[in-house]
Amino acid sequence: MPPLAAIAFMKLVIDPATLNILGGIYLFMAYSGIYKPTNPKKYRGDPTRIIYRSMWERKFMVFCDNNDSIVEWGSEEVIIPYRCPTDGRVHRYYPDFYIKVKSKDGNTSKYLIEVKPKKQVAGPVEKPKRKTAAWKREVLTYMKNRAKWAAAEDFCEDRKMKFLILTEDHLGV
Repeated sequence: MPPLAAIAFMKLVIDPATLNILGGIYLFMAYSGIYKPTNPKKYRGDPTRIIYRSMWERKFMVFCDNNDSIVEWGSEEVIIPYRCPTDGRVHRYYPDFYIKVKSKDGNTSKYLIEVKPKKQVAGPVEKPKRKTAAWKREVLTYMKNRAKWAAAEDFCEDRKMKFLILTEDHLGV
């Protein structure tokens, strides 16, 4: 069983019938932890410091670790500079995974892979009924992610690699 990080937050609600303020502490579980590979020699980087930030990432780590076609893999081991459109500054992007795959004919291919929810890949609604703070955050996050992905595609093209974004559809979750 993976470690669970308990996250608590306070929520205030106004009861419309009485106009009383109701408060409560809500708890939910966020999955993150350290992955211990069964094939540490396949891992590019320090195999004792492999961190997953979601169960989707952990699932992909297990796949990479146990798949015979994947001869080498790493998690957040590649650094790609990119210019963020929201602040105009250069930042560093760490794609979730690097994998080296050997095909049946003996050829190898290298990939950089990002694991994201389908909703974040599709982007926010273009013309919402209301431009809420949440919608504005989604727009900024999408702009930032698009800049990262464009930089990753350029990085891969220069190195004869491929950049892929995997969603829950690809991971079967």
